Amino acid sequence: MSGPLTGIRVIEIAGLGPGPFCGMLLADLGAEVIRIQRMKGAMMVPTDLLNRGRTTLSVDLKSPAGAELIKRLVAQSDVLIEGFRPGVAERLGIGPKPCLAINPALVYGRITGWGQDGPMAQRAGHDINYIALSGALHPIGDAGGPPIIPLNLVADFGGGGMLLAVGVLAAVLHAKISGEGQVVDAAMVDGSALLTTMFHGLMASGMWTTERGSNLLDGGAPFYRCYQTADGGYMSVGAIEPKFYALLIHGLGLDMAELPSQYDQTRWAELRSLFQGVFLSKTRQQWADVFEDIDACVYPVLSLAEAPKHRHNRHRSTFTTAAGCVQPAPAPRFSKTAVELSEPSDANASPTSSILLKLGFSEDEIDGLKAAGTLA
Repeated sequence: MSGPLTGIRVIEIAGLGPGPFCGMLLADLGAEVIRIQRMKGAMMVPTDLLNRGRTTLSVDLKSPAGAELIKRLVAQSDVLIEGFRPGVAERLGIGPKPCLAINPALVYGRITGWGQDGPMAQRAGHDINYIALSGALHPIGDAGGPPIIPLNLVADFGGGGMLLAVGVLAAVLHAKISGEGQVVDAAMVDGSALLTTMFHGLMASGMWTTERGSNLLDGGAPFYRCYQTADGGYMSVGAIEPKFYALLIHGLGLDMAELPSQYDQTRWAELRSLFQGVFLSKTRQQWADVFEDIDACVYPVLSLAEAPKHRHNRHRSTFTTAAGCVQPAPAPRFSKTAVELSEPSDANASPTSSILLKLGFSEDEIDGLKAAGTLA
């Protein structure tokens, strides 16, 4: 691997969702990520692309020998990330206190739903719950309808794994300058709340209401929403600025002089109905052709299967194929330190002995750990 994080070693205690996503980001950027998974019982996805770029070791974390193995790895690493509920890592003997005692420059990254403290710290939850209590879920959806679940992109990945990665990188930079490690407490409820910052500002300015589907960016505006086409497809319309709105009206074959003012919210429902009727007159591809050379911020809504085939994504190599599977390529791009995609980790094929030998374990120690059931 090459990349700007070449030379950084990360120990990732395997989990689900945000932790693996953070590990993937760090591995994509060149870090050496050693993924520690449970010996048995972990949920596995047959093609888990979040595990790409790793070396995987199967360790019995509940055994004292397993904890000692992790601490030996920590002594030679820059980062450890884990996604246990608060207190679990401490009970296993691999919490921040013993790890930082061994390696004072270690960055100890923790990702949870509710954070390491607070009245709900020990409660279970998933993405939908975190965005519900952070306020991020309520604004998403149509007027008069229920909130719409934005997959698990907001808390798990944007406000969780991405936030953890940012925190870890900031702490690594601090450690390289000061020699001091620290704990990074990344909570998905905090991160998803952080993503709503702009909307709190709009609300404070009187430019956003709590009525779902009635605002500028929530589908209320007729010039910022999706419209169904004749073949059941959809077109995305983002013509916020007047110059783009004028081009939208031109592309739809309408006369601006006969329409209500763009920002007259009392007429938005009327415009939404009018635009929907027009979009139903052509297929998605026909509308894509209409707006191909009109810079009106109007583009087709592509499926996960279609997106890799789009000409712009092909030109940018936004998607790639590895291990026989189409997947998003590493991002962002760097001018000096190119990043490369590694294959998803296969626990059964990981060269366990060579990894541990490289880290100072003897062959007798490795054989002993395997014989004791501490290491697969």
